[in-house]
Amino acid sequence: MILPFTEDRDTGPFFAAARENRLVYAACEHCGRGSHPPAPFCSHCREPRSAWQEASGKGRLYSFTTVTHQIHPDYPAPYVLVVVTLDDNQDVRLIGRIDGDAALEIGQPMEVWFEQVADDVTLPQWRPASA
Repeated sequence: MILPFTEDRDTGPFFAAARENRLVYAACEHCGRGSHPPAPFCSHCREPRSAWQEASGKGRLYSFTTVTHQIHPDYPAPYVLVVVTLDDNQDVRLIGRIDGDAALEIGQPMEVWFEQVADDVTLPQWRPASA
């Protein structure tokens, strides 16, 4: 499995929170706009300070694509790559994977779940929200 580098100074807090089954995002302390991945300065107002905010784990499906041709042996096809906009801050869009072929619609409610992919790596994933 391809694992992310989780000790990066910019994204380390995101992965540390995921290990605790929490979803967080960086938001500018000046204008409140979110950014993901985090950057050294706000892409909206250029202020250098941001703080980590807790997210509810709810969002809306922004985009998706179904992969039907297997590219890596650890990711058998089909699977669906999704991009979800957070309900808490619509500037933040996160990527996830749904195994199999899922029936999805743009704008549908999604919820996060956490997949432990290695001893020290947990990834936020997304699924359609239960009613």
